[in-house]
Amino acid sequence: MRVLGGRPEGLTSLSMDDELDPRARLVVVGNGMAGARLVEEVLERGGGEQFRITVFGDEPHGNYNRIMLSPVLAGEAHEDDIVLNSHDWYADAGVHLRAGVRVERVDTAAKVVYAADGSATAYDHLVLATGSHSFIPPTAGVRTGDGGLLPGVYGFRTIDETRAMLAATSRCRRAVVMGGGLLGLEAARALQGHGLEVDLVHAMPWLMNAQLSREAGAVLERSVAALGITVHLDVLATEVLGEGHVEGVLLQDGRRLDCDLLVVAAGVRPHTDVAVRSGLEVERGVVVDDQLRTDDPDVYAIGECAQHRGSVYGLVAPAWEHARVLADVLTGTDPTAEYHGSRTATKLKVAGVDVATMGVSTPERDSDEVLVISEPKRGVHLSVVVRDDRLVGATLLGDTRKVAYLTQALDRGTALPEERIRLLVDLSDGREEVGVADMPADSQVCNCNGVTKGAICGAVADGCGSVGAVMDRTRAGKGCGSCKALVEQVVEWAADGDVAEDPAASYYVPGVPLAKPALVAAIREHDLRSVSAVFAALAPDGREDARSKMGLASLLKTVWGTDLVREKDAEFVNDRVHANIQRDGTFSVVPQMKGGVTTPAQLRRIAEVAEKYEVPMVKVTGGQRIDLLGVRKEDLPAVWADLGMPSGYAYGKSTRTVKTCVGSDFCRFGLDDSTQLGIDLETRFQGIESPAKIKMAVVGCPRNCAEAYVKDVGVVAVGSGRWEVYVGGAAGATVRKGDLLATVGSPAEVLTLVGRFLQYYREHANWLERTYDFVPRVGLERVRSVVVDDAEGTCADLDAGVQRSIDAYTDPWGQDGREPATPGQFRAALPLLPLPLVPVR
Repeated sequence: MRVLGGRPEGLTSLSMDDELDPRARLVVVGNGMAGARLVEEVLERGGGEQFRITVFGDEPHGNYNRIMLSPVLAGEAHEDDIVLNSHDWYADAGVHLRAGVRVERVDTAAKVVYAADGSATAYDHLVLATGSHSFIPPTAGVRTGDGGLLPGVYGFRTIDETRAMLAATSRCRRAVVMGGGLLGLEAARALQGHGLEVDLVHAMPWLMNAQLSREAGAVLERSVAALGITVHLDVLATEVLGEGHVEGVLLQDGRRLDCDLLVVAAGVRPHTDVAVRSGLEVERGVVVDDQLRTDDPDVYAIGECAQHRGSVYGLVAPAWEHARVLADVLTGTDPTAEYHGSRTATKLKVAGVDVATMGVSTPERDSDEVLVISEPKRGVHLSVVVRDDRLVGATLLGDTRKVAYLTQALDRGTALPEERIRLLVDLSDGREEVGVADMPADSQVCNCNGVTKGAICGAVADGCGSVGAVMDRTRAGKGCGSCKALVEQVVEWAADGDVAEDPAASYYVPGVPLAKPALVAAIREHDLRSVSAVFAALAPDGREDARSKMGLASLLKTVWGTDLVREKDAEFVNDRVHANIQRDGTFSVVPQMKGGVTTPAQLRRIAEVAEKYEVPMVKVTGGQRIDLLGVRKEDLPAVWADLGMPSGYAYGKSTRTVKTCVGSDFCRFGLDDSTQLGIDLETRFQGIESPAKIKMAVVGCPRNCAEAYVKDVGVVAVGSGRWEVYVGGAAGATVRKGDLLATVGSPAEVLTLVGRFLQYYREHANWLERTYDFVPRVGLERVRSVVVDDAEGTCADLDAGVQRSIDAYTDPWGQDGREPATPGQFRAALPLLPLPLVPVR
């Protein structure tokens, strides 16, 4: 079970007996971006003294930034990076979070909320923030007989759906995405980035038809097609094909698109089921007045489920405007506060293309002026709509440099230049767009969070001397992130250029205000051998920070080896049980096969273990190893014992497998024995702790059959006993050819050089910084000067450092590792989802 943002149960206890607590009861149904933001706004106004707050959430997680699911799917962001409010945050704030508990209905007469777990919760004030759900069209075959989606079919709305799609990318080859709106395009781009062939099916004549004109949509289509995504417009999918798993999609015109993964991104619908069952007024959404109140005076609705003056908004900025107004009303900060609607403006990156839209996209009156600049070959389409000398709409596709100026003109209704071309183009007389200095204080900089220039300047005046500090104080740039460049400009202007470097950016972990060298020095000086000791000695007020624990645990292992004091709550579950957790709560076991070489006896043992423990899937990995997927947590020690093989370290932040080609023994192109060198590398550096995982490969010639050029460390035989050593390569979500560190003359020199590089990386890399980021950051020439030329005289220290770790190696699957270190280490963990079955074709 993997819960985003904290503790697995997701429940906190009330701090005071319910009967004795005099505070009013505020219940929020929905723990998405609207519901959680309302709680924040209420607490900021002192509402913790007024209300006992209970929050229900359908998902078992804390609150996360749903806008950032697309980067997570693309591999550009980690899911931990998108957490906004962890479970611990609710506990610390005194908020009772009931995560993973679905509300069924509300008895508005008795003022009681009834949940699916049988509980009944009384309220004085109730807020519905139930958001939206993915719309799954009633296409034939899309659902199974029990009403669930056909396996292989996914919505794209939650972190769990995103996880499931990420897991599927490793076993799928072709994908179809239904829907050419924002989410559909983002899903298509992300899947294509994982190596899938992607068809995008859109029922309308042009892409993003809700935001873009036909002409802009055509330019976007051209840019998307250039990425290698096949676009099918103005056609419906009439049937989903497949028995037991999706196999394809049948289009209205008779064409069949084969696929083994289908993403339905056909829009969203307000989640109004609870309101309907509770007898509240519902049209497209839950109908509310200007104070976000429903037809029941003690029930409110905000966010995507709310319908205000006939409009339902599918953007986060209006939801947060709702939260501010309602917090003012509930807390009495401003009992007359009202919401009068939102002016929608968005700036996004869609499938790698910058897009900004605001107001109307096409003229609506004969008297409207329209200016269009279209350069399809360059992927640029710019347009503005002017009415009565005021800007009423703009679309910027492929070039968004004018977005700040146009947003200001739209929001303030300022006078426009007589030469309308100046709205989109800076002419040669030097007349420039309105700059940051000329922006009024109430100009909105961050649309997602509604942060103005004045609020940013106020934060700078209050002592926030860095961009990061301003963003933390105001939330500017904390939504979709597209305004960060403008936020930086405003901060720099407000600080008169005196902007401090964000100190937190140099911290090794966020909870301890020290860069890595100073942190290591302090750990050694104070003899800090546990994560809790580090927090007690070095963190502000001795506070522990959940986000920092894994990084500190890894660093302590590097500093102290086996002499550290292990604390299980400081380790990720993978490190606690020496296996890789899967999305259903089971684990994957990858035994060691050095260099990818195995024996018949090992294969027999693996087969016997798979049958004995009913392992659902046995799979050959991309790293030339055999993976047993679906092993139950409580079975792990017995599986290791029966296998009788060491750990393959396919789960930790450490050195992992060394991939090899056949080499010179059998291959007629082989120039040297890559297999033996791969085995030697894996033997010497097995399981060594590092800031991030390390993948290596050795190939016997430059044909690169084992992909050594795109590994953290790659070794290539070039003939005459010589080997090239490459570092900083990647072939995942990031693709980068490694840099040639050196050419050496023997396998022994390879082992020495690789050890020095690994130790240098371990000592100087940031937590979770892969080598493909570390090498460019430090600079290849500096890395080479240190580990090859010994320019700083540290090679002997590097050799000794890596040797200490090598000497301290113990197999975590050995006899000692099978005895539970704590009573709960291998306690049964019930999976959330049915175990996957071996696919049958």
